[in-house]
Amino acid sequence: MCQLLGMNCNVPTDICFSFEGFAKRGGKTDDHRDGWGIAFFEGKGCRIFLDAKPSIFSPVADFVRHYPIHSTHVIAHIRKATQGEVILENCHPFRRELWGRYWVFAHNGDLKDFHPKDFNFYQPVGNTDSEKAFCLILERLRECFPQNKPPKEKLYSILGEITQTLAEKGTFNYLLSDGEHFFAHCSTKLSYIVRQAPFAAAHLIDQDMTVDFSELTTPSDRVAVIATTPLTDNEVWTPILPGELLVFQDGLPHKFP
Repeated sequence: MCQLLGMNCNVPTDICFSFEGFAKRGGKTDDHRDGWGIAFFEGKGCRIFLDAKPSIFSPVADFVRHYPIHSTHVIAHIRKATQGEVILENCHPFRRELWGRYWVFAHNGDLKDFHPKDFNFYQPVGNTDSEKAFCLILERLRECFPQNKPPKEKLYSILGEITQTLAEKGTFNYLLSDGEHFFAHCSTKLSYIVRQAPFAAAHLIDQDMTVDFSELTTPSDRVAVIATTPLTDNEVWTPILPGELLVFQDGLPHKFP
């Protein structure tokens, strides 16, 4: 299946180090060769880079690796297709508008016998189970809150209900963000690490590369990195429990009753 990478932080930060290792999994250290994508929120704007080529061979991925785009919300995905052809419209992350903000979604998993037909406002462009699930999530949120975005506690509650229903169809690990809140749901496998003072050096698993974050940060910086499997081998990553939905804000995870 696919792999996910996300970042949420309290100050705009680049994801070049994490993406350096993550991109290697798209054809070099792993077999996720069916396309990739990454989204960066900047205020209410959102840059998305997609390519149906494996990330290890993609000139677009090479550009992203060397371009330090600073953001507080980033979602990336490398694809190993289970449903849908290897074409651009099936590459994650997917983007739609809701409540005057862009929403971005990426999924790792496989929803079995999942053929929803009741799309109203949001329509899938490609033919993946992932994009269909994203459209259904936004349809439901729009139905519950037609005018404005609700407080995050209410949003979390409804999103949790929708997620539980979709997770009954199969494996449903995902990352979802609108540039204000960053949601991460674990169905089978997802971990995170929070980097904050005192910062230390980190070494990538997929490439012999080390960065000393104490040289690149200020004492008040805080960065959460979320990934399907840990990206570094000298840091302690926290597994998200199966069935758990977390919302990250300013680099810290939260869970509501």
